[in-house]
Amino acid sequence: MGFFYPHCSKRFETKERYNSAIADFMNNSPGAPRRLPVPVTILALMIALMSSILLGSFQGDQPLPAGQVTRAILHPVFSFVPAADDVTEGIVLGFRLPRVLLAALVGAALSAVGAALQGILGNPLADPYTMGVSSGASVGAALALLLGWGGLWGGMGLTAFAFGSALLTMILVFALARTGGRLHTASFLLAGIVAGSLLWSLTTLILSLAGQEQGRILNFLMGRFSEASWREVAIAAPFALGSILLFTLCGRSLDAFAFGEDVARSVGIEIERFKAGILALAALTTAVSVSVSGVIGFIGLIVPHAARALVGPPHQGSIPVAALLGAVLAVLADLLARLILPGSELPVGVITALLGAPFFLFLLRRQMNGG
Repeated sequence: MGFFYPHCSKRFETKERYNSAIADFMNNSPGAPRRLPVPVTILALMIALMSSILLGSFQGDQPLPAGQVTRAILHPVFSFVPAADDVTEGIVLGFRLPRVLLAALVGAALSAVGAALQGILGNPLADPYTMGVSSGASVGAALALLLGWGGLWGGMGLTAFAFGSALLTMILVFALARTGGRLHTASFLLAGIVAGSLLWSLTTLILSLAGQEQGRILNFLMGRFSEASWREVAIAAPFALGSILLFTLCGRSLDAFAFGEDVARSVGIEIERFKAGILALAALTTAVSVSVSGVIGFIGLIVPHAARALVGPPHQGSIPVAALLGAVLAVLADLLARLILPGSELPVGVITALLGAPFFLFLLRRQMNGG
């Protein structure tokens, strides 16, 4: 946190110039689309998130009574709420609630990372997976399953190897993108794409050698929350919540990057340290998310655009809105994956890809046309 937080909280040296630029950035010119108030939007999304969590806990292979599910969730927190029956309590607390909570945490984390990356890199097509970290995590997970190490350390082998491989990938991408003591954002994206392509090739090679473990590897590559437990929730929660908080605190500094690195430097930001800190936190958060849920693409791409459309570009508002919106989307995508084909379950990554791929093509087309 101390690596880059001082550059998020300090007073800017040229306050008048910065405030003028931010006023333009907020797009308050005549005829601009009207934005929703950030506090109202956050409150509405929190209600939507709680509703989606309850809905995800009600539905499944066997729908449960809403009253019993509500009791099962509230009784451990509020002792005056009557307890649910043992069967409902076991299903909700043992399987469904950790699943929807993990989906919410991963969706929120990836969306916040996507918003920060699009701000720091100045590229609307940037998302957590352009860094190559997800490909690195896939190699680690596939290797752990191939060698039978997934059950090590109390069943944490798969997560540990995915996380370690993702961190090594992050270090490689940083080394490739840094030249002359500077971290070039354009080179960072290119290095991430190149590293990701190489690592996907390695994953395909491992998959061809996997034999009986092919199913589990493919399940990881397509993203899933079906194996979620409270252990994964405990791993993901501090990284997801901590990164959302830090990105939000750094919102004004991220706003300055919308006008280029020269403007950011002119208002007192040490841009190299700040870029390195934001990108390292983004890569670390992505690594943790992928290690507990597999590869779930496009949430970090599409949600930040929706958040900016709701409340405007300034990051101190759009990042928490993106996090809440991403949490709702991930929970609903997981619910849809469970319900769309009775008797079977689609990978969550398939649902998010069906939503995100057309949006990606739309953004790419708009950028090619100078939009």
